This record gives sequence, C-alpha cells and structure tokens, in this order.
Amino acid sequence: MIASNGEGPFRQAHVDPLAGLRTPQDPPWDVYLTGTVFLDIIFTGLDSAPVRGTESWARGMGSSPGGVANMATALARLGLKTSLAAAFGDDHYGEYCWDALEQGEGIDLAPSRTVPGWHSPVTVSMAYEGERTMVSHGHEPPPHEEPAPDRPPRARAAVASLTPGIRAPWIAQAADRGTRIFADVGWDDTGRWDLAGLIDLAHCEAFLPNAEEAMRYTGADCPRAAAHALAEHVPLAVVTLGPEGAYAVDGRSGESAEVPAIDVEALDPTGAGDVFVAGFVMGTLADWPLADRLAFAGLTAALSVQEFGGSLSAPGWSEIAAWWRKVQSVDDQDPAALRRYAFLEGLLPEVTRPWPLRRAVPTIGFGRSA
Repeated sequence: MIASNGEGPFRQAHVDPLAGLRTPQDPPWDVYLTGTVFLDIIFTGLDSAPVRGTESWARGMGSSPGGVANMATALARLGLKTSLAAAFGDDHYGEYCWDALEQGEGIDLAPSRTVPGWHSPVTVSMAYEGERTMVSHGHEPPPHEEPAPDRPPRARAAVASLTPGIRAPWIAQAADRGTRIFADVGWDDTGRWDLAGLIDLAHCEAFLPNAEEAMRYTGADCPRAAAHALAEHVPLAVVTLGPEGAYAVDGRSGESAEVPAIDVEALDPTGAGDVFVAGFVMGTLADWPLADRLAFAGLTAALSVQEFGGSLSAPGWSEIAAWWRKVQSVDDQDPAALRRYAFLEGLLPEVTRPWPLRRAVPTIGFGRSA
C-alpha cells in the first residue's frame, strides 16, 4: 500500500506474521468477516460539542470506509489475508469504499456485491473532549441482494458481532469447518442482558466485550470477575478495561493475564475497539502467549486513537516499528515497560522515517489519478 503522508510517498512495509506457520494445506484466507460498510465522514479538532442553533468549525476532516470496513482494514494492515462479504451501494460513495478496500488495502471482496439502486449508509462522526458523537443514515439492502454469509469461504478465523436473540447461520457453518470464531457484542437495547440469548457464543473460541457489557451479561461486580465467569461459557474471555487496559482468561488452561493501557493523547477514539480485536486475532493466530496478545492489541488500539478514526486510524507494521524505535530512544523510559513489548523486536521492519508516520486523509472528490 502506498500513501502520502504530506512529505512525499510513504510505502507501508509488508510483514507476514504467520509466515512461519503457513503450509500448502492452509485455507485461502486468514480472516473472514461480514457486515455493513458505511461511508464515514470524520470531523476532529472541535473544542466542544456542537451547540443547537450555531455553526461549529472543525480543524480536521477525513473520509473513509467505516462500519465493518474498520475491522477489515485493521486486519489487512497487520498482514492477514482478509476476505469481506458486504453490500456496496452503486453510488459514488460505494464506488469509493470498494476501491479504497480492494485496491488500497488489498482486501478480498469476492464475496461482496454492488447493489443497484441502493445508496451507501453514511455516518458523520464528531470527535471532541476525548469522546465522539455520531449521526448515521442508511437502509437495509434488499434481502435478495445481500451477500450470502451462510456460505463463508474457508478461513483460519472469522470475526463476528453477536446480536441477542438472533442466530447467524454462517457462524456455525464456519466453526464446523474449523474456522476459529472471535466475537464481540454491542449494547443490548432490550435491557435483558441474557447470556443465553447470545446463541452463537457456543461456536466461538473467543469473546471480547468491554467491561460494562461483561459485567451486565454475568452480573459480576467487577470486570475481572466477569471475565472469569465468561470463561465458563467460551474458551477465551477478553474484557477491555478502557484506560486501565485489558484482562483475559483462558478457560481451557486457567491462565489469566492483564496488561495496562498505553497512555496517549487521543485525537479520535472511533474504531479503536475494532483495532484491538484485530490485534488480538493476529496474535492468537500467530500462537503468541496470552499476555503478548493483550499487549499487542492494546498497542495497536493506542496508536489508532492518535489518527482520524475509522479505517483511517488502523496502524500497520511501519507505524508500529516507528513507535518502537521512538520509545527505545527515550532516556527515562521505564525498563519494565520496554520489556513488555520486547517480543516485537524480531517482527518489525526497518523504518527510516520518524514516528508518528502520518498517512494521507482520503477525501471524496479527487479523481482516481490524484
């Protein structure tokens, strides 16, 4: 992938984190996922929330594929062969998202399709005071025009978003073919918070809720206790703790691990959760120790919030390498903190540009040759 960082072309270094594990019998894809692609328009640099009856000017703006594209992009930038099944509108927004994912990120869109006469869903995200406010609009594509996720391609892993009370047949089919399912979940609008309602959890290898979701689903009074309770229902429970980091329990071995978050100044938190999941999936497929997987997932999420949100913010190996070189050069760096990320040393490419590495901010309207 080539992008401009405002100072000339910047080529993203390619790293295959699974190179030592690949065999001719492997599935064609490392990760499969399906969902809705949005066009995200992101405003940053707002001093406060917009006030009714006034006009607010943002100091920064970007546009990029969003929705499930956030996760797909994060996975692809970490060197995983990624396949996405999604519906795309046949408007300029849909064309832009398709090109950005297929040509810009190298994501396989063979299971996806363009839907005639259907306009792309759109989200406007406004980042301020470390938080965000979003406004979205869209319609479901016609049922007969949706991709067929009940026929997923062979893949090492798949990422799914569980919905209370709803079964997604493709999850069981993929799991039956040996695909390892990593699942997250959204807010339960019904208020029931019934773990039994997450029907497809039985097919999952890992479940990655945030602290509030984990406590509500288990009735536990702290997120670490919630992780242990969840590990009785799924082999691997990972609970994100926001600024405190993340905690995980392997229900098969009884191992637990906790890694603190990296303290960074956040520009936009949009997509950070997707980036965390992508980092954890990559570390798991690479057979890393549990604590290393948590540390890597937390690092990629921390790097992402320092960029415009959505798929724009997902770091690649060049950004990770530049960060590592930078922190090693700090004189008063905590040696224990450096040791926590020493496992990266053998993976990282050589980089000559200083951290942070800035990517171009795509904006709709430029010609294809721009």
